[in-house]
Amino acid sequence: MDEQQPAETIEETPTAVKADPTRAGIVVTQRGDWQGMALFVAGVGAAIWGLISALGSGWGLWNWTSGITGVKWSFFLALAVIVLGLLLGRRAKMGGVARPRFLRWLGMFVAIVYTGWISTFVIAEWRVPAIHDISTDLADPPSFRQLALRPDNWDEIPGATDAEMKSMTPQQRWVVVHQNGYGDIRSVRINEPVPMIIARADRLAQSRGWDVALSLPEEGRLEATDTSTFFRFKDDIVLRVRPTDTGEGSIVDMRSVSRVGVNDLGVNAKRVRSFMADLSGAVTAGQ
Repeated sequence: MDEQQPAETIEETPTAVKADPTRAGIVVTQRGDWQGMALFVAGVGAAIWGLISALGSGWGLWNWTSGITGVKWSFFLALAVIVLGLLLGRRAKMGGVARPRFLRWLGMFVAIVYTGWISTFVIAEWRVPAIHDISTDLADPPSFRQLALRPDNWDEIPGATDAEMKSMTPQQRWVVVHQNGYGDIRSVRINEPVPMIIARADRLAQSRGWDVALSLPEEGRLEATDTSTFFRFKDDIVLRVRPTDTGEGSIVDMRSVSRVGVNDLGVNAKRVRSFMADLSGAVTAGQ
């Protein structure tokens, strides 16, 4: 009998697949997510950095300019997290590598929320005039008696190099800029006696958490300070109420001034509008 020779077993190596698994429709999954962890830490860190910068300034650990600088750079870091996260995600998709995505997306989500919040202040800075002193009466702004007007109040009013305003005084430029930006803010007339208006204004100020420094119903004067939440910025307010020429009703004027900074991001104007609306309800322009 002829001995049967064992059949040779030939194994073919799928070299093409081993050389380039993506061409065979194979997706490689990589374990470990150091990139996602880095983006998560950076995204959360940016938000914490900005918060600490603001709160530290309010607590007096550093000056407000250092706090603003910290918020600015934390904003840029959060933007970098968003851009880098998108680029890494696209690279992984194009390379056929399925990387873990949870930490990357979570870090990007925190960064998006933070940058969105900060962007509201950036947009406000672009949209409102670069002034910090808002008054309903531009010809005769209410003056402070108990509180003091900041000494540099007129130092950085816009328009010093403008052809139409360079010959004006800083206060004159302030009037022009104020009128152009906040033309709706004017004196109001309320058909009530002066003491009654000041008494109601005092209660309203205290309900808003303002620190009332002076309240004189018979003289028609109220002064108070409002403090912001994070940076603890302080804005001083004065309310002046005078009887009309006919003695029927009163003319109410309000002024709100930031103690620091050049551009108040529209905060003082918003405060004046809101307080005057709450104080008087339906109002008419003062004559």
